[in-house]
Amino acid sequence: MGLTYDWKIAVRHLIQVDPRFQQVTRRHPDPLQIRRARSTFEYLLRSIIYQQLSGKAAATIHRRACSLFPRRRPGAKLALELSEEKWRSAGVSRGKLRAIRDLSRHHLEGTLPGFAELQRIGDEEIIDRLTEIHGIGRWTVEMLLLFQLGRPDVFPLGDLGVRKGFARIRRRGGEVSPTQLQRAGKKWKPYRSVASWYCYRALDE
Repeated sequence: MGLTYDWKIAVRHLIQVDPRFQQVTRRHPDPLQIRRARSTFEYLLRSIIYQQLSGKAAATIHRRACSLFPRRRPGAKLALELSEEKWRSAGVSRGKLRAIRDLSRHHLEGTLPGFAELQRIGDEEIIDRLTEIHGIGRWTVEMLLLFQLGRPDVFPLGDLGVRKGFARIRRRGGEVSPTQLQRAGKKWKPYRSVASWYCYRALDE
């Protein structure tokens, strides 16, 4: 599964309602590519490990954590059985281990939806359900909606990267507050995912 909407239509809409996006969309004509993780469990476990770490450090810890499992594929049952010492040897902190174990319990109890089920659920319901897991916040679920489920109208207001990227797009000095971003984003509906993605691309530049 890829995007749940037509990228070209979304880009045309975005430029029409906010011409400030025209240049960045021209520089980055290729659409967002969905690279689906093998399971919701594995995606969220990786997200927990990556929280508040640089990409390089997080990748190293994630690789070590995966090596604790057969075929390097984390599973919920073994995740609970592994000792704290094993997890700590991979570089996983106690706080993140608590989150991984709670994620594992949800999976084993059948309360963690798989991707097939998530496809049938609305954005806010997904956020409500997944944020019941310790260590999973709204931003983490918004990234899942945007980059795993390909939803069209995801708008991570708390994301500093989106705010900084939009500051570059609007070409005005000063930072953009969440309130300012929310106000600007009203006209981007129903394709705020595309606007958010181009804010990331502007920041990359």
